[in-house]
Amino acid sequence: MDKYLISRQEIDELQGLEKTHFLNSNAVRTNKSLGDLTGLTALGFHIIEVAPGHQTTELHKHYHEEECVYILVGTGLATVGEQSFAVKAGDFLGYHAGGEAHTLFNNSKAVLRCIVVGQRLAQDVADYPRLNKRLYRNKGISSDLVDISDITHPQVGKKF
Repeated sequence: MDKYLISRQEIDELQGLEKTHFLNSNAVRTNKSLGDLTGLTALGFHIIEVAPGHQTTELHKHYHEEECVYILVGTGLATVGEQSFAVKAGDFLGYHAGGEAHTLFNNSKAVLRCIVVGQRLAQDVADYPRLNKRLYRNKGISSDLVDISDITHPQVGKKF
């Protein structure tokens, strides 16, 4: 039977899954993936909690997917490109495809709780500029992580 509703009580009682970013051991968060529980596949909808001193993810940018964050509780420091912004409960961050690299850091002494929403396209490319890495993700096959400096750009036939 399909599940369409998750009650507030169920959300509050949901354990959540601790996740550490594969490229950043300080990017640790507890994830409640509500979209997964209702069978959503085209977008992720998560309530996350980040402990003081931790980041949500490694600084990154997506070339094809959009993401956004709504701060529910707490304060933090959002990095977008070369700029940093203090954020607090009620603030919204929208990251468009092909935009600036971004991450969120909990620089307070209390838990930072956010809603994170992102597309889940069959293919995406993401850069991790501090690490000089590019990730190629394609549904159904293994992802590829390469050094950006090793990428070549051959002249190929035009398809688009």
